[in-house]
Amino acid sequence: MSSLPASRSDIRRELRGRRRALSVQQQRVAARQLAQRLRQLPALASARHVALYWPNDGEIDPRLLARIKPAQQQLYLPVLQAFPAHTLRFVRWSPRMRLRRNRFGIPEPHGARRAAQSLDVILMPLVGFDAAGNRLGMGGGFYDRTLARLPCTAPRKPLLIGVAHACQQVGKLGVAAWDIPLHLVVTDQGIIHTRSRYRSSY
Repeated sequence: MSSLPASRSDIRRELRGRRRALSVQQQRVAARQLAQRLRQLPALASARHVALYWPNDGEIDPRLLARIKPAQQQLYLPVLQAFPAHTLRFVRWSPRMRLRRNRFGIPEPHGARRAAQSLDVILMPLVGFDAAGNRLGMGGGFYDRTLARLPCTAPRKPLLIGVAHACQQVGKLGVAAWDIPLHLVVTDQGIIHTRSRYRSSY
C-alpha cells in the first residue's frame, strides 16, 4: 500500500490506473483466485439471492461465481433506474442470457427488477478500499444511493461484500457522510473482515 494523493479524485485516478495496468492473463488469474476466496464464505454459500456485477474499467471479474454456485442460488446484475435517479435495481442473470448495454456501455439483463433489500448478498465493485470497510467507488454514487434506502430494521440484509484486486487497498480512506461501509472485502489475495462483531456469521 504505497502513498497516495490526498484528494478523492486523485486517489480514484491512481487506483483505476493500477487495475487497468493488469494484463489479460493477470486478470484471469485474479478472477480464479477471487472465486476460490468467495467459495470460503459460508454466508455466500447459503445465500439464495446474490447480486454481482459485469466488470468494467479493469475491475476484478466475479462472474466465475456462476460456475460454482449452489443449484438453488440465483444471481443478479444491477440495472440503472430512471427513478429514483442514480439508483439501481437488480435483475436475474445467467451466462446464457442476452444483454444490452446501458448508457455507460455496461451490459444489463432485462426482466423483473428486485430491490436491494430483497437480496441476501451484494458483491460490490470498488475503486479503492481500506481495512475498516470504507469503499471508494467510481464517483457516480449509484450503490450509495441505492443502499441508503435500505430499511434501518434490516442492517445485515443484504450482506455487502466489496470485491477488488489486492492492489486497490489503501491505508485509510476519508469517509463522506453518504458512504455506505462494507461488511467485508474479498480480493484475489485474501478475505478482509471489516466488522468483527459479525465475523462469526461469515
